[in-house]
Amino acid sequence: MGRGFALFAATAPDIIRATAREAEALGFTSFWVNHPGATDGLAALGLAAAETRRLDLGVGVIPLHTRGPASIVEGARALPLDRLLLGVGSPNPGALKRVRADVAELRAALRTRIVVAALGPQMCRLAGEVADGVLFNWLTPEYARRSAELVREGAAAAKRPPPKMMGYLRVSIGAAAAAKLREEGARYAAIPAYGANFQRMGVDPVDTAIAAATAAAVAPALAQWQGVLDELVVRAITATDTVEENLALVRAAKP
Repeated sequence: MGRGFALFAATAPDIIRATAREAEALGFTSFWVNHPGATDGLAALGLAAAETRRLDLGVGVIPLHTRGPASIVEGARALPLDRLLLGVGSPNPGALKRVRADVAELRAALRTRIVVAALGPQMCRLAGEVADGVLFNWLTPEYARRSAELVREGAAAAKRPPPKMMGYLRVSIGAAAAAKLREEGARYAAIPAYGANFQRMGVDPVDTAIAAATAAAVAPALAQWQGVLDELVVRAITATDTVEENLALVRAAKP
């Protein structure tokens, strides 16, 4: 199973650069940022691209209802396309139709791997039909396995190999960072689609994450995910978002 590392895209550039360098040196297989609001995840990912040579570079994910294919293509061309994992997604209404059409447009314009964010059963199956990768978020290992099976069903129906299965796993170290993790979980729980999914799983958001008391506790906690996905992406949650905190987390979560 591969191991990725992810940061908030609006993290300070020096943190992105330092963490990307360390992730590559420690043997991580991918480095990710998100695409929140007005912050351009593709531009933030360019900072990591300039510091690395081997890591896959993921953006997870660009919302297609706010940034269309033409703009995405323009931004993606500034990155090494052979290393790019271009993550896209869409909320309802019209999510399935939008993802299907826009993935086809992106594929026609770019020679890179396209990753679809999937939460519900229908999007999981669609990702199996059209994507090179699928990105899960805020899931327990059990539900990640179930979601991966839905993706495989979609791929089988389309008579194509299943896409690479990937998932964000939020990880914090220490009490102050755990408080930030709970805050982020509460924000996601307020989003209807995520709130419904937490109810289906019967868990609180923090139950899908790792709130480690110490750095030494991170590796044993990550072991429960072994073999669940093709790539586990550790999404950093720190107390004050310093270079030192992020480097400590990437070292604690090393493959």
